Amino acid sequence: MNPLLPAYGALAAAILLEVIGTTLLQKSDQFSKFLPTAGMIAFYAASFYLLSLALRSMPLGVAYAMWSGLGIVLTAAIGFFVFKQTLDVPAMIGIGLIIAGVVVMNTLSGSVSH
Repeated sequence: MNPLLPAYGALAAAILLEVIGTTLLQKSDQFSKFLPTAGMIAFYAASFYLLSLALRSMPLGVAYAMWSGLGIVLTAAIGFFVFKQTLDVPAMIGIGLIIAGVVVMNTLSGSVSH
C-alpha cells in the first residue's frame, strides 16, 4: 500500500475536524458558551493530532498548505451556507487561487510524493 494513503486520510480528517472546530468557534460567542467552546477545543486538538500523523509521510509545508488552504475554502463555504455571510468578488478570486495552488502543488510539485 502507498504510504501516502494513510497520510492523506489523516490529513483529510484533520481538515474536516479543523473546519468543525472553527465553526464551533463562531458558535461559542467569544467563548461565552461552554459547549461550543469545549467542542472547539476538542476538535482543534484532534485536528492537530491527525495533522501530526500526516507529517510522518508528508513534508510540513505541503501538509500545512493543504490543511490551511482547504480549511479556508470549506470554512468560507460554511460561512456562506450556514451563517449567511457573503463574500465579494476579490474574496472569491482569492479562494479560487487557493484551490488552484493546492491543485498545482499536488499535481505538479516534486515535493509531494505520488
